[in-house]
Amino acid sequence: MRRLSNRRTSRTEPTLPLINVVFLMLIFFLVAAQVARPLPSEVTLVRTDDPNVVPPPDALVLMQDGSLMWRGEVTTVEAFVTTTTADTSAPTDALRILPDARVPAQALVALAREIAVAGGGTHVRVMTERALR
Repeated sequence: MRRLSNRRTSRTEPTLPLINVVFLMLIFFLVAAQVARPLPSEVTLVRTDDPNVVPPPDALVLMQDGSLMWRGEVTTVEAFVTTTTADTSAPTDALRILPDARVPAQALVALAREIAVAGGGTHVRVMTERALR
């Protein structure tokens, strides 16, 4: 004779933890996509093969016509330096420039010199786009 057990054994997998993980991943990717500001569509970045170059969302963008954009707004060197030295959330170790690929090298060097003279710091980094091969 067989004895029936009063215990119920569940053969289904718990779905609630899986749903929680998927929901948390969805929230993470939604937030991560909103953190970085997109570059203006008319900017073409200089290309390089360095895999360690990741453009920060806080860099000064040098447009082809010589105008400057920072955090999505048109700015000047003086306003940029004043804001970054007063802003505690901006990186203070080095200022980053994202130049358009069509900007002459002389204009880029002149901008870096102008930032240094205005008191924007001693380190200026030029950010480029990684080339895909």
